Amino acid sequence: MASLPGVGKKTALRLVLHMLRRSGDEVQAFSNAFTRLKSEVVYCRECHNISDSELCPICSSARRDHSTICVVENVQDVMSIENTGQYNGVYHVLGGIISPMDGVGPKDIEIDSLVARIARGDVREIILALPTTMEGDTTNFYIYRRIQNLINEQSATSGQSSLRISQLARGVAIGNELEYTDEITLGRSIVNRTDFTA
Repeated sequence: MASLPGVGKKTALRLVLHMLRRSGDEVQAFSNAFTRLKSEVVYCRECHNISDSELCPICSSARRDHSTICVVENVQDVMSIENTGQYNGVYHVLGGIISPMDGVGPKDIEIDSLVARIARGDVREIILALPTTMEGDTTNFYIYRRIQNLINEQSATSGQSSLRISQLARGVAIGNELEYTDEITLGRSIVNRTDFTA
């Protein structure tokens, strides 16, 4: 258990001792829950959020604004933004950010599928909601360049493109992860988002 994120040796020992005091049925039910988690939870084919079906409830909802896509690093960021109650669009979960030091490049995260979603032509706004870190800013810039190239191609073909690229307002402190930002600050950052400039 100490190999789990955020669980040290002392906590792992407490959890093991706690499980030893439980009945065999309770331990079996706990074990079955983990097995079901691995076999039944999948990633949404559209946004890469976790789901128990091919399309997550957000992507399959007719009440959501599908013309606005909020780009986030991970599933926890989706949960954090949803908790604000200030956003009604859909998401795109990258599954990480570009970090050459950690060996993570653009091909290791879900950028190509984001560009493919935008290329369909029904998206009006992309909100870049990545961490305000060097890696987050690098990923923002890379995505911005990829989208700009797509916009230029669309403009050359059809003569128009009305895609807005925005970012969270800087109420989120530099170096902070969205997961640890309070809901009021994060909510205001979404509502007061600004145009992204490279």
